[in-house]
Amino acid sequence: MAQVPQRFFDALAVRAWCGLALDALGRAREEIDAINVYPVADGDTGTNLYLTVESAATAVEAVFAGYAADGPEGPTLADAARAMAHGALIGARGNSGTILAQLLRGMAQVLAGEEAAHADGRGLRRALRTAADSARRAVAHPVEGTVLTVATAAADAAGSTEGDCGQVARAAYDGARTALAATPGLLAVLQRAGVVDAGGRGLVVVLAALVETFTGETPRGTGPKTYGGGAGTHARPGRDAPAGAVPPAGCADAGGAADVPATGPAFEVIYLLEAEDAAVERLRQRLDALGDSLVVVGGDGLWNVHVHVDDAGAAVEAGVEAGRPHRIRITHFGAGDTHAPGAGRPPVERVARAVVAVVPGEGLAGLYTEAGATTVLARPGEPPASGELVDAVRRAHAHEVVLLPNDAELRHTAAAAAEQARAEGLRVALIPTRSAVQGIAALAVHEPERRFDEDVVAMTSAAGATRYAEITVAERQSWTMAGICQAGDVLGLIDGDVAVIGGDVTATATAVLDRMLSAGGEMVTLVLGDETPHTVATHLETHVREGYLAVDTVLHQGGRQGALLLIGVE
Repeated sequence: MAQVPQRFFDALAVRAWCGLALDALGRAREEIDAINVYPVADGDTGTNLYLTVESAATAVEAVFAGYAADGPEGPTLADAARAMAHGALIGARGNSGTILAQLLRGMAQVLAGEEAAHADGRGLRRALRTAADSARRAVAHPVEGTVLTVATAAADAAGSTEGDCGQVARAAYDGARTALAATPGLLAVLQRAGVVDAGGRGLVVVLAALVETFTGETPRGTGPKTYGGGAGTHARPGRDAPAGAVPPAGCADAGGAADVPATGPAFEVIYLLEAEDAAVERLRQRLDALGDSLVVVGGDGLWNVHVHVDDAGAAVEAGVEAGRPHRIRITHFGAGDTHAPGAGRPPVERVARAVVAVVPGEGLAGLYTEAGATTVLARPGEPPASGELVDAVRRAHAHEVVLLPNDAELRHTAAAAAEQARAEGLRVALIPTRSAVQGIAALAVHEPERRFDEDVVAMTSAAGATRYAEITVAERQSWTMAGICQAGDVLGLIDGDVAVIGGDVTATATAVLDRMLSAGGEMVTLVLGDETPHTVATHLETHVREGYLAVDTVLHQGGRQGALLLIGVE
């Protein structure tokens, strides 16, 4: 269906732009992934940009849905712009996605400040300028030939254009497209591979959607052949690079960018951070000393932090010192995923098998990561979407993947993600774990050397043999399997159902544990939340040691996991 053009930048235009950009990135995702060579050749820039815009579009739709439920009035431009920026911030993925989130935030700062119900061409020019400038400030060490260069060129072209939103958007798109074609001349790694910058390519797609929003027409020349990469063709990194694209060793070209080293840090660390401005400035300095590709975006107490480091733990600890990090994602770059792949290098091989697990807290994320799993952090009240799980499966970079949802509520979401991954040619087995402690049991018996089916059976059996419990606090009065609870009561849930209602955490946890061990058991796993006194775990360990001979106890720190305590008995 043809897009109805918007005359001005109002709330409807924000909504239309997000929808069109998401559709366009969905079509271009694989192409953008294929040309991703900088800063890390991990082939996910298109996917990261798509997931970032998906989060922005979802937030905008939620604002419109809220107004529809309350009455006939719709959201203001400020409402929609702020929702777009917030959604992009909390959903930003990877280096390019984080920068795109800051670009959208910069635009929102201008659009939300408009006193009128809409912005005109002049307002759009200012929004694009603010976006480009704020994104450049968010990057610790800006590099020319990247998405920053493309964004600056778009703002420059828009700034020299008079007219309505459609004319300004088209000028920005044309300027960005021209700058994109020139990126191989500014960054040697792009010239060697015969490609343009992947993040910049994604921004051109997003700006093409902006043109369509205001004109109803898709700009000509937005397909995969519209960029130059030395030879002006779509080359796959390290395989199809044209012979003439390799500059002299160590040579800096027209943009003055020197060659990039051929190795880099081992981990990508991303997290949302609740912190004050002063603490974030100190965090920037500390992370800059730890690694590279540092991008810190956001404001007003909420930030998205992205960095490449060798010591992932130190990067997370720096966030803990600065404020409250959550949604922590740690990705290990596979062998050969370096910051500057050489021309002619063979493609990165997938590992044979990997485990992808959803975990409820930072402590368990670290535990699972140490055991070799790729993790997706589920913040309380914010379960991951299927797209997030598919992204994690892709990041695992394996032929065979075992998926552990670790939550009964995620069964359908995980099934949808597994089906999508299978459609992409991966072999995925979904083990219906309903708690993180069941996932721990499954991971403990995981052996990649076994046949896939045998490994899945063993992991499923271990998870199924683990009873699980959760100690939490009731938020409101309600009926339960154990009777009526009041707000503030301590609840003990066994296998998902309320079994004990009490007034004390230690007493309730002890009663739950006794019920679970009455059916027998050899191992008790305790996962302590960050708000739970350590004396609770000490009491339970002593209780098991004195009352249940030959039963071992292991304790883990779960971090901000929602529940006060998780218990597993196997």
